Amino acid sequence: MNSVTNFRHCLPGILATATLAISAFSTSATGDELLFKLSGDAEVPPVATMASGTGAITINPDMTVSGKVTTSGVAATMAHIHVGKAGANGAVVVTLTKSGDNVWLVPDGTRLSEAAYQSYKAGELYANVHSAEHKAGEIRGQLNPPKALAY
Repeated sequence: MNSVTNFRHCLPGILATATLAISAFSTSATGDELLFKLSGDAEVPPVATMASGTGAITINPDMTVSGKVTTSGVAATMAHIHVGKAGANGAVVVTLTKSGDNVWLVPDGTRLSEAAYQSYKAGELYANVHSAEHKAGEIRGQLNPPKALAY
């Protein structure tokens, strides 16, 4: 009888531990959800602009990419994801498609190359939005992978 009572007292802890283990496994399998801001200060060279933006991009372990960039205060002409560490410009790896007035989407089915995925893991991908006035890019935000948890 005593062992049943002890088990009942331990059950909430066992369930909580199991839930944490399952959610940790699920999170690592689903990919990195990146939320970031875009600004003219992050462009190379920096751009003096009132424009701004936010990004919500997911990069999965199978190298598929999804998400969007939303802008404000810019008449955007193009938007891309590029390879390049902070402070450096680089080649386009994903062309975003316009969807509505201030929204740019990652096209369905987009997949990074192995090289681009390794660049992402190294913190060397960024999104930027171009305008007629700033053809090289008016606002930019770095796609930084989450830091690994230390145990």
